[in-house]
Amino acid sequence: MRNPAIQNDFSYYRRTISRNRINNMHLDIENEVNNEMANRMSLFYAEATPMLKTLSNATMHFVSENKTLPIENTTDCLSTMTSVCKVMLETPEYRSRFTSDETLMFCMRVMVGVIILYDHVHPVGAFCKTSKIDMKGCIKVLKEQAPDSVEGLLNALRFTTKHLNDESTSKQIRAMLQ
Repeated sequence: MRNPAIQNDFSYYRRTISRNRINNMHLDIENEVNNEMANRMSLFYAEATPMLKTLSNATMHFVSENKTLPIENTTDCLSTMTSVCKVMLETPEYRSRFTSDETLMFCMRVMVGVIILYDHVHPVGAFCKTSKIDMKGCIKVLKEQAPDSVEGLLNALRFTTKHLNDESTSKQIRAMLQ
């Protein structure tokens, strides 16, 4: 999402390799990506957030393959992870334990990623009133950070969640993400 040029760069790589094959210039065969892998990589990078999409698909596959395991087990785990991250970020005592800005950013990325994952896995999503995630609190924590450091995370919530634009999402939450 933050590096859309990667797909173009990979396409350029594929065209260059193809030209080299046509001209019988097998320069570095051992490091060349085969066609099947290149096709898979292209499809992976075609997503706005490829890793999140892969995690979402894997989690949905896990939930659908394990029908005897209640979906609440998965969603409760995700909502707990979100809550832990939110509390770590909003509580000065815990936040003061972070020794670097990278750790702070990591915690925010995990919180946002888990919210998006929850939104994709839970039948009604993360934004409805019955959700076990305090969305207002999470958005508030993000908005309290430097705008340039969290704009990508807020955009991820705006554009990669499944249920943000549902009727069950409160107008207040939608307004917070405008």
